[in-house]
Amino acid sequence: MSGKPSAVPWSTLGLTLAGALTLTQSAVAQSENWYPYTVDVWTTPFDMSSPREVMQYQPVEKASKPWDICVSFPHLKDAYWTAVNYGVVDEAKRAGVGMQLVEAGGYTNLNNQLSQIEDCVASGADAVIIGAISYDGLNNLVKNIAASGVPVIDIVNGMSSPDISAKSLVSFGEMGAKIGEYLVAQHKDDKEKVKVGWFPGPPGAGWVEAGNAGFQSAVKDSNIEVVETKYGDTGKEVQLKLVEDTLEAHPDLDYIVGTAVTAEAATSLLRARGLTDEIGVLSYYFTPGVYQGIKRKLILAAPTDSAVIQGRIAIDQAIRILEGKPYTKHVGPQLYVIDESNIDSFDSDSSLAPANFKPTFTVAPQ
Repeated sequence: MSGKPSAVPWSTLGLTLAGALTLTQSAVAQSENWYPYTVDVWTTPFDMSSPREVMQYQPVEKASKPWDICVSFPHLKDAYWTAVNYGVVDEAKRAGVGMQLVEAGGYTNLNNQLSQIEDCVASGADAVIIGAISYDGLNNLVKNIAASGVPVIDIVNGMSSPDISAKSLVSFGEMGAKIGEYLVAQHKDDKEKVKVGWFPGPPGAGWVEAGNAGFQSAVKDSNIEVVETKYGDTGKEVQLKLVEDTLEAHPDLDYIVGTAVTAEAATSLLRARGLTDEIGVLSYYFTPGVYQGIKRKLILAAPTDSAVIQGRIAIDQAIRILEGKPYTKHVGPQLYVIDESNIDSFDSDSSLAPANFKPTFTVAPQ
């Protein structure tokens, strides 16, 4: 296995400046391939507060060997992770590498994720892509894997480990901030307080803590009042119970804001209680349910982090590292908010798996 290359000038990576962002993601979607794709590249990798450069991401055409890449997700219980699943599966097929995916069953199952990854590496994986259950809880394992010469790519959720090789993820702090800023803008001229129930997701997960900080910061010193913050696993039953409890405690609530699962659960509950026109719903990330909710005017808005693209880039990062090719250490698709004004024009293929896609755990190398 070749050693890990160091960072190199972007021009050698097949990346070019995006100019004035005249190339939109919709235009990219019309091309035969998913790339080039507009991304942010962190100037100081792994420092989420670092300045970023706007680039056009270009993956390798084909891998030089049929590498075996292990992918670990927290779960596949919702359509967000199905979208990331589609990204890693389709990109592995396109590049001609093998892929084995394991999922831990939920955010309470850290030990399960640890043992699954250990088994994956023991079975001969050349690289590991991890959507981490815990921000800090996998650090010892990652250190041991990296020490054995197997590169680790951090995808979507974020880890604090200094031993990872690359990150394919966005700032969930910025995701939370974007939906907070959107809500503030809707009520900037209101005199009265706007009461919000906020549901950031599973406690302890890196993306949740970041999303919460971003949202709370965005609404601070505005007329948005967060009357309740409730954490919980992103299973629909869990989120539904949290929303029900909040409505009981705060019958005068104006908005429900939170995970995509929260938003999807809330729309059904509000419809059943005849409150659809009384309480607004927003999500701070994007799924097919959120997509349909916005189209049906049941959900107001959500930022998209192009989950499919994050999966694709992680596979490409793994291939580049294994083959000793230049690679970007920290990449994330640019964020933008989807609402009724652009729901019919944005590049949905970057964010959603095809309707007929089913969770896929194995891709045979070609």
